[in-house]
Amino acid sequence: MFTPLNTFPVLGLPVHLNDNYSDWLLNCIEHNQGVHVVTLNAEMAMLAQQESEVAQVIQTAELVIPDGAGVVIYLRFRGKQQQRCPGIELAQSLLEKFASVSPSSPIVFYGGKPGVTEDAANYWRAKIPGISILTSHGYLSPEEQETWKQTLKTQQPPIILVGLGVPRQEYWIRENRYLCPQAIWIGVGGSFDIWSGTKNRAPRWLRENNLEWLYRLYQEPWRWRRMLVLPQFLIKALLS
Repeated sequence: MFTPLNTFPVLGLPVHLNDNYSDWLLNCIEHNQGVHVVTLNAEMAMLAQQESEVAQVIQTAELVIPDGAGVVIYLRFRGKQQQRCPGIELAQSLLEKFASVSPSSPIVFYGGKPGVTEDAANYWRAKIPGISILTSHGYLSPEEQETWKQTLKTQQPPIILVGLGVPRQEYWIRENRYLCPQAIWIGVGGSFDIWSGTKNRAPRWLRENNLEWLYRLYQEPWRWRRMLVLPQFLIKALLS
């Protein structure tokens, strides 16, 4: 049976608390319950403070998971011992579990640069022989976009992973959920880059010590301005 999750506010945004998000989503698939999953980190939470449309998308999502270390720290300051759940790990767990029970059902990878999403799909095809994945890059013309939407409407995939970056992917999901109302829609950011081998994920010891953001900054130094929101978030976590 579909069971709603408890939430706790992080800067006014709901974060759902659970020990096994992938099993909860599998239960939603079983009961034809569509879900928009938002992977919340400190950067996105601060963006929501500035842009009401981002806040609205987060507040209306059926599942908001603590993707970033800052969100987990915020929760711990308030006595909530919730484990961090990076979106890439949730997506991986969900794909593995779903493919074991329904390997022929199509899964969708949408986003990324041309070639990247297909390479990511090939990674999963090698990992799970027989898995069915439909792909499209995120640089479609208006005409190609309409054809792609028609494909989604026809195929009715149960899982749709969208990697267009924040907040573009959240807006795209909100605008197009009607095409597949019973699907699990997840904004996965740069996960396709990792699965395709285009980029490397931070070493495990950095991830386990909540320093994955530092490795990402090392890979993409142009992000330094965006990273300035992290200390601002920490101050808000302490004072709010």
